[in-house]
Amino acid sequence: METNILLFIYLCVMANYIELNSFIKLKNLAPTGGMAKLLIKSGKVRVNDETETRNKKKLHAGDKVAVGGETFVVEENILKQS
Repeated sequence: METNILLFIYLCVMANYIELNSFIKLKNLAPTGGMAKLLIKSGKVRVNDETETRNKKKLHAGDKVAVGGETFVVEENILKQS
């Protein structure tokens, strides 16, 4: 299991974006990928003040994700450094 987590973090760092469903899992807003997808599809997730229902929506540094009354900012440290 730890290997999967390390691989996940590595892949996030090597990209210049992170997908919405991965960001939700990374922030522990959903216990599984399936639950993250259901949460997104339910219309309860907002990205930059707009409802987002696409699981694979690409997030970039500075994007704001709101779930359940909490807002999270995508930080550059989880993205590839230019």
